Amino acid sequence: MSEKTPAVKKFTGYHATAIIVAFFAVVVVVNLVMAQFALSTFSGTVVDNSYVASQKYNDWLEQARNQEEHGWTVSPALRKAGKASIAITTGDGAPLQGATMEAIAEHPIGQSDPFEISFTQGASGEYQSVQPLPEGRWKLKIIITQDDKNMRVVRDIW
Repeated sequence: MSEKTPAVKKFTGYHATAIIVAFFAVVVVVNLVMAQFALSTFSGTVVDNSYVASQKYNDWLEQARNQEEHGWTVSPALRKAGKASIAITTGDGAPLQGATMEAIAEHPIGQSDPFEISFTQGASGEYQSVQPLPEGRWKLKIIITQDDKNMRVVRDIW
């Protein structure tokens, strides 16, 4: 009786080539998928011209100091009945009365064009947008004006 030994397959150059090609194919596919995610979620632009932004930096700091002197507190933006709602209080905690408020709504990753929103003050003292705000996440660049005082704030809303 003769026993048959199982045939051992040799590792050849074709096997090595297939392994190397498969490895690099996986690396390339993962890189392409990650690049697609990166390009579709963030434009990469923080400021359009960093040199010009650096020249204006001290002016922006001065504006921020002036805004703090007003003593106003701006709440986070909330979505109520499809509209943006923001409360602004004075230094003593009372609602800010008689201010005008305008905003630019921007999609944080640029999926839609920015648009303007105006606000009116309700009986409770909160400011509510006149225009409805589409669903999703938005960045509101807000300008609040009362007499000769103004304040610029940015609020995210979901």
